[in-house]
Amino acid sequence: MALMSNRSILEKADLALSDLVQGGGVLKPAQAQAFLEMITKESTLLKQVTAVPMKSPSQQIPFIGFKERILRPRQEGVVLTQAQRTKPSFNMVQLDAKSFIGEVHLSDEQLEDNLEGDNLRQTVLRLIAKRVAVDMEEVAINGDTQSADPVLATLDGILVQARSHVVDAAGARIDTDILHDLLRVMPQEYRRNKSEMRFYTGCDAELRYRRALAERLTNVGDRFLEGSTPITFSGVPLEDVPLFAENTGPSNNLTTILFAHPKNLHLGIWRDVKIEWARDIRQQVLQIVVSLRFDVKFADENGVSKAIRVSAS
Repeated sequence: MALMSNRSILEKADLALSDLVQGGGVLKPAQAQAFLEMITKESTLLKQVTAVPMKSPSQQIPFIGFKERILRPRQEGVVLTQAQRTKPSFNMVQLDAKSFIGEVHLSDEQLEDNLEGDNLRQTVLRLIAKRVAVDMEEVAINGDTQSADPVLATLDGILVQARSHVVDAAGARIDTDILHDLLRVMPQEYRRNKSEMRFYTGCDAELRYRRALAERLTNVGDRFLEGSTPITFSGVPLEDVPLFAENTGPSNNLTTILFAHPKNLHLGIWRDVKIEWARDIRQQVLQIVVSLRFDVKFADENGVSKAIRVSAS
């Protein structure tokens, strides 16, 4: 009976994946959308950013803004002059999705353990999405075309792209001086909604700062020590991101702090996500290959600042 049950499960897996990869393996629009939502949901940072479903591998995203004063004193019967009229600024975010491929092996035991009713298709997609989310976030954060790591070298991530406003911590741990400098170095027009902005850094660096705050002999310090009280500076939350590298520098103990509005970061994913599969009967595994294209860009890099050479130890 057990043999028949296992065989039934494997046959069900074949049928579910055969249906999933119809049309050359390209997911249907609804399937692709659900898959992309699972990816962003599983990540720490990417679920906060602006997600852009791309209609082609290369796409421009327009955005409009007003950087100058619009209002003028009103004078009865007097029309505003040409010099008093305000023009919007138009900019384009150029997304050029880079191609990635990944292979997942699911053993027969994993399929049996993770089978949820008849919804195997959803289970397989969720398992893949969990791993893809980690890899995408790593590239989106730490990508560097000069990297020796071929995956990270595919594109420049947000830490490399943030170039205009840089604070050098010179090996110091996170403190109020560094956070203050990150605020001051950014132009004022980008700091108007500070409560919506974020400081992002590595987990150990955040933990060190939390411990420093907890050591203060106050009730506030006790809250940082006893629970997960959010850390804020000047109304801006400080969040730890597990995939922020904390092993850079000569002593492999340095990290970065990024200060930005999360919606300023655009994650573009080409909608043609492809999933193909094959069964290896000798190893008793289901081999699933997923391929997709994505890119990350700031809508306005001038609205970003970062601190480099921050100690995480």
